[in-house]
Amino acid sequence: MAQKDYDIIVIGAGPGGYVAAIRAAQLGFRVACIEQRETLGGTCLNVGCIPSKALLHASEEYSQIEKGIEKHGIKVDGVTLDLKIMMEHKNNIIEKLTNGIDMLFEKNNITHIIGRGKILDQGLVAVTNNKNDKNTISSSHIIIATGSKPATLDCLPIDESRIVSSTGALNFEKVPEHLAVVGAGYIGLELGSVWKRLGSKVTVIEFLDEITPDLDKEIANQFLRILKRQKIKFKLNHKVVDSEITSTGVCLKLENTENGSAGSIEAEKVLVAAGRKPYTTNLGLETLDIKMNNGGFIVIDNFFRTNVEGIYAIGDVVPGPMLAHKAEEEGVALAEIIAGKNHNVNYNTIPSVIYTNPEVASVGKTEEQLVDKNINFKVGTFPFSANGRARAISSTDGFVKILACSETDTILGVHIIGADAGTLIAEAVMAMELGGSAEDIARTCHAHPALNEAIKEAALAVNNRAIHY
Repeated sequence: MAQKDYDIIVIGAGPGGYVAAIRAAQLGFRVACIEQRETLGGTCLNVGCIPSKALLHASEEYSQIEKGIEKHGIKVDGVTLDLKIMMEHKNNIIEKLTNGIDMLFEKNNITHIIGRGKILDQGLVAVTNNKNDKNTISSSHIIIATGSKPATLDCLPIDESRIVSSTGALNFEKVPEHLAVVGAGYIGLELGSVWKRLGSKVTVIEFLDEITPDLDKEIANQFLRILKRQKIKFKLNHKVVDSEITSTGVCLKLENTENGSAGSIEAEKVLVAAGRKPYTTNLGLETLDIKMNNGGFIVIDNFFRTNVEGIYAIGDVVPGPMLAHKAEEEGVALAEIIAGKNHNVNYNTIPSVIYTNPEVASVGKTEEQLVDKNINFKVGTFPFSANGRARAISSTDGFVKILACSETDTILGVHIIGADAGTLIAEAVMAMELGGSAEDIARTCHAHPALNEAIKEAALAVNNRAIHY
């Protein structure tokens, strides 16, 4: 049998792909990673997670100095926004992090191939570079890690000028006077928050009667109240049926999904944040008859194998939450499985975070899911308004909610809305990963004063023993 060019070929260099490549190389495999962008890191590092968090942080700093810092005895006059410098800072972060992955590839002797990969057959991949030159490489194992792309709406053709995807919303040259956001998921609410803080009027249009439908309802309702207090406007139970480019922006024609009444709004910019869909275009999947489900996701088994031997898939192209850290965990697990090691991903302990202010973080089941499954549970909550550290830093919005099994006290879900929730959730993830109970957290000493004392108090509240509330 002819020698293969590589042991493993990874198509896609986002969080799933590049992490799978690095772990596979650490395990001794000869690895090539194909990526059509010239920079590594995929959507997350280039036009997603990282740049959005840079702008979220910068806009929050600006907002605090402009509006919120005087109550701490600090007076600042003449605060101005230099959007160009803010964008340059964001771009510098992207450059440093993508260059860092380049260095990791060099360190681990991973071959970085710039181009578009297409699977021709088992173990065979064609690569077309940006000059349209073609080459074919072979491997014993092929990993599809091509990620996802923004979902589109026929009535809102994206031109990345007036009507933009999340990519365009990260690169405005000036603050829009009015930004309409279509979709009340985490992408729309994060980017809407950025531009609201920087001076835009923001209107969020959502087909459903609620925002962030996957969240625990009690958390989601509090989240909506807080965002409304921040002057973000919401048109729930509305859908966009048509759009028209005007001399000043975009006119959106709306329909009320409850009563069918018509309406319209005008905005300078429109962000289409209607979700994401797996990126499987021109990968050769149809030729090999690789199975996909009705949502366009690649069907895999518990070992990330497709129905074609030697071809695997991870990340946003397979079912499950479209999260960078989920893709990373799958990348590591698959590399170790190929190496003959035992490894699996516990999908019950994958956290999700919305990086607004306050942040929202969740892991495990929601109250609604437990009710739907007829699981008996106890609830413990604790507000940040009763937490000393939250008071000290003037971040008292929100609360911690812990759901535990009525019989065993095992933690079934933890939901946080409040300052630094994305960091605080890690304690809950660890506890659940180890099969911990509310009592385990309640009996763990937490430093004082600290925000995560609210988690301890919520755990105490599960059994009606909260001290400070």
